[in-house]
Amino acid sequence: MPDKAWPRIAVVGAGAVGCYFGGMLARAGAPVTLIGRAPRVEAINRDGLFIDSINFKERVSISASTEIKAARDAQIVLFSVKTVDTEGAAELLAPYLAPETIVVSLQNGVDNTERMDFAAGIEAIPAVVYIAVAMNGLGRVKHLGRGDLVIGKPSPNHGASESELAQVADTFARAGVPCRISENITVELWKKLMMNCAYNAISALSRTKYGRLAEDQGTIELMKAVAIEAVAVGSAAGVQLSAEPIITEVLKLGSAMPEAVSSTAQDIARGKPTEIDSLNGFVVRKGAELGVPTPVNQTLFRLVKLLEQVTPEH
Repeated sequence: MPDKAWPRIAVVGAGAVGCYFGGMLARAGAPVTLIGRAPRVEAINRDGLFIDSINFKERVSISASTEIKAARDAQIVLFSVKTVDTEGAAELLAPYLAPETIVVSLQNGVDNTERMDFAAGIEAIPAVVYIAVAMNGLGRVKHLGRGDLVIGKPSPNHGASESELAQVADTFARAGVPCRISENITVELWKKLMMNCAYNAISALSRTKYGRLAEDQGTIELMKAVAIEAVAVGSAAGVQLSAEPIITEVLKLGSAMPEAVSSTAQDIARGKPTEIDSLNGFVVRKGAELGVPTPVNQTLFRLVKLLEQVTPEH
């Protein structure tokens, strides 16, 4: 019996996350096109994408383009741009999507799919991404830990069907990427938000890897305070959350990805804008809207915003 045909896949946003998951799919045989900026696209088209994984080291042949129209014939689009670019990228992508195209948001934060729908009418499937990954060259992606996904329908009236969710999960699974379908993706998104709030800013401000953060007692207490505030905000927003199990998961993440350095820290090191507005900043804004105090998240948010203004040389 012949192998099942792969869907055509486009990855909008050829950063570390997009390159890793797109690269894993291409390595397994899927037809994948990465869409990103010219220097990285040129390097990948010339030399392929080198995946330096904790499980293997391999150069993968994969297509790359600077043109958003390269997503035109894709059956699955992985949307992995920075959260600050969500609306703009969605508006550019929308004209090239067929009605049956499945779009999956591989982004930090809890409200990207809502923003994509509002800006461009794209009804994307939200994914929670657990991975430690970084670009260590124009066509090189360094995988440091985990690499699994959780997907689901954010509401009963969301356009994604059960068969589409199953297709996405099966496609990733065939490529060796664990992908679980959740019955309550909103809770999963908030749990991941809390992990990002606990680690990203502190890793950036202290220039420290996750493993050490989760071993320092003072930092542990700080991360607990961050999570407790975020749980209070989420609960006030109607999301069913419990602080203790989430704190346990937050602390486990450090041992699961001890070599990870947050994407916020990576952005600061490169002098690029961070996603802190969609992480601790989101908790602060939502807390203000709902009357929930968030002084710890506010402090971390403001310090990272200050650090964004300092060039890497200084």
